[in-house]
Amino acid sequence: MKISGAEAVIRCLLEEGVDLVYGYPGGAIMPVYDELYKFQDQLHHVLVRHEQGATHAAQGYARATGKVGVAIATSGPGATNLVTGIADAQIDSTPMVCITGQVGRHLLGSDAFQETDIIGISTPVTKWNFQITEASQIPEIIAKAFYIARSGRPGPVLIDITKNAQFDEFDYSYEKCTGIRSYVPVPKLKLDKVAEAAALINSAKKPFIVFGQGIILGQAEAEFKALVEKSGIPAAWTILGLSALPTDHPLNVGMLGMHGNYGPNLLTNECDVLIAFGMRFDDRVTGKLATYAKQAKVIHFEIDPAEIDKNVKTEIAVLGDVKESLAALLPLIDAKSHDLWHNEFKALQEVEFNTVIKEELNPTNGKGISMGETIEMINKHSKGDAIIVSDVGQHQMFACRYAKFNSSKSNITSGGLGTMGFALPAAIGAKMGKPEREVVAIIGDGGFQMTIQELGTIFQTQVPVKIVILNNEFLGMVRQWQELFFDNRYASTKMINPNFVAIAEGYHIKSKKVTQREDLDEAVAEMLASKESYFLEVMVEKENNVFPMIPTGACVSEIRLS
Repeated sequence: MKISGAEAVIRCLLEEGVDLVYGYPGGAIMPVYDELYKFQDQLHHVLVRHEQGATHAAQGYARATGKVGVAIATSGPGATNLVTGIADAQIDSTPMVCITGQVGRHLLGSDAFQETDIIGISTPVTKWNFQITEASQIPEIIAKAFYIARSGRPGPVLIDITKNAQFDEFDYSYEKCTGIRSYVPVPKLKLDKVAEAAALINSAKKPFIVFGQGIILGQAEAEFKALVEKSGIPAAWTILGLSALPTDHPLNVGMLGMHGNYGPNLLTNECDVLIAFGMRFDDRVTGKLATYAKQAKVIHFEIDPAEIDKNVKTEIAVLGDVKESLAALLPLIDAKSHDLWHNEFKALQEVEFNTVIKEELNPTNGKGISMGETIEMINKHSKGDAIIVSDVGQHQMFACRYAKFNSSKSNITSGGLGTMGFALPAAIGAKMGKPEREVVAIIGDGGFQMTIQELGTIFQTQVPVKIVILNNEFLGMVRQWQELFFDNRYASTKMINPNFVAIAEGYHIKSKKVTQREDLDEAVAEMLASKESYFLEVMVEKENNVFPMIPTGACVSEIRLS
């Protein structure tokens, strides 16, 4: 079959099972868009309002479904506008394929109109990238792109296609990629290492499990839950691991990290065996590395060899697919309860509840609405069944601390890169990927204005996402740091905001603003009962801080409750 390169791009996407792409057209990618027009009954294209929105929407789709998200853009500024979302996907291990147009092959290197070296620019933040200059390369490269993006530790791939390669014709055929020489996405599991790990776990007096997004990416939630229940070991999560184990599970002891729960952070430095599953010991979790869990023997279950001993020295490293590793480990683990050890977590949880949580969720201090009580109200009406997509800042930490989840792939947020503006387009992608689930975006007034234009995408597509703006008229997290560490010098953090409700209504999105506590319950109930998109602005306490908190560079045991 002799077809153009542009048509081949569309046919390759269909071969990979893609039915939804996010993008923004422009000169260098117009041949592909012309073919999209012809295939619109098979491949739905969502026109975003900014290319960054395309990548975040593709991320939200990928995180909610486990499939590869796809974003398309033109050359030059179109391509460079993708970079933030690509970097976000790279550090958070999100499978995504980005396709960019490029000037004709004969113009490469000539500083032609809208030419940028997107391959050079994106190399540090992609799992793989490639520039196609001949139409005949398209099937093989796209097949490789999808294989690399979804296999092993997932990540983003970028394909740059020159305009001549889109126009030229060639004899098309497609074969899915099943392997690449020298690329080993999943290390071979060593059963002797699994046995060593089991023996150490069984001998532990105070074992502690920490788990990350690897459990979700590996689709190992059932095996992990079985291990936790059989071993009786308390388990705590990173923010990307949240929802892999139901939040109300009795062995789920809470969140790790800078704004994590008191018990898990403090007792990290008291456990005798620390068992890590699918997490990378990033600085927000470990705090000061020189003092992190030095008393413990560390077992690390991980798919990426580069993460082993990168930050924390391990006693035993078990490389491999986490689902396979857990299946091999489970029969070797002794059934135990560790009641005395659990009581230590419960005692510290009570301290945190009385010092922080009770007042946050049920304020009695006469101040304004708190972020925590807003999240709790969403829990009340969603019953833990919603997908929560949070942006970055104080509201993100409150959402991660207090949102309830009954099922996996329910917490979607920007973890490693911390990208303000992530949530609104990511919520669009999540809802399109999982239309049967309620999707609620939790966003601050600062981050909302970074991608506010994607309200236009919601209006055009009629995707029924629910948007909650927690408005404290500050860049809240930066302000908190200025209060605690910079003597209350609020430099460039006060926000003079527009009328958000009027803007949302300008996009024909039903909207409401809550300023009084007594109106919050009814407003949240109305929002979640709506069958259409809904915008809810909640005016929250201006100078409310999120605690506990581990200051940057401090030891996890130096966690502050106030």
